Amino acid sequence: MIKKILFFGILIVLISCKEEVVKKPDNLIEKEVMVNILYDLSLLEAIKSQPTKPLEAYKVSPSQYIYRKYKIDSLQFFQSNMYYASDYKDYKKMNEQINERLDKNKILIEAKIKTEKKKALLLEKSKSKLQKKSDSLTKKDLN
Repeated sequence: MIKKILFFGILIVLISCKEEVVKKPDNLIEKEVMVNILYDLSLLEAIKSQPTKPLEAYKVSPSQYIYRKYKIDSLQFFQSNMYYASDYKDYKKMNEQINERLDKNKILIEAKIKTEKKKALLLEKSKSKLQKKSDSLTKKDLN
């Protein structure tokens, strides 16, 4: 008898753990779109921390920009974010996707910056060579 009660007690606990902590909202944002939104918010927050403050210069509110871009409102975003965050493992996977995208883009941007620096250095070297040639021509002309 005790084994049956213990079995049913464990079964009830397991079943109750499967219930959603947060009710699924009627206007839930799709998971892929939510990942894109969180990615964009991460970028916008990073931009806000830069010394030049381009968002302030153009009077751009990150949240308002996101709401317009994805055609959502603050309540829909909040409810969807709460729903996804209530499943810790799934929300962690979403954040890992975002971090992978950020890391991938960081590598691409660093490569682009390196290429641009090389181009600028080559341009400066070629300018200095031209300047030396023009200087030597003017010296010859003066003699």
